[in-house]
Amino acid sequence: MVRRFTPLLVVAPAFLLASCGGGTSAPAETLPADVDVLVKAVPSLKFDKGDYGTVKAGEVLFGYANEDSVRHTLIIARDDQKVPNFKLVIEKKGDNDSGPVTLEPGKYVLICDVPGHSNMKATLTVEQ
Repeated sequence: MVRRFTPLLVVAPAFLLASCGGGTSAPAETLPADVDVLVKAVPSLKFDKGDYGTVKAGEVLFGYANEDSVRHTLIIARDDQKVPNFKLVIEKKGDNDSGPVTLEPGKYVLICDVPGHSNMKATLTVEQ
């Protein structure tokens, strides 16, 4: 039986060492300079603002920056319906994400939908 486990004892540590890597992680995405709405996730599980003001209807470019130490997401809802095909994700402090979404005039809620982050909500008004 000892013979059968010997290859495993040699291969497993080698695999673990190889999987650790030694390089640095990829740099966080840089946010475009022309974002229409910049949302920051800050410590204490909240956004940096409760209201992000007013933007013009049409394509809106969102930037999302993580100033907290945990994972956050950003989705948009209107009348309790999630805006389809839009979700930004920032995994750790220093991460950024951005993306466009087309919005019609109305009142929207920005939400982090990570479980336990239910207090992360803010408003946005979209006008014609």
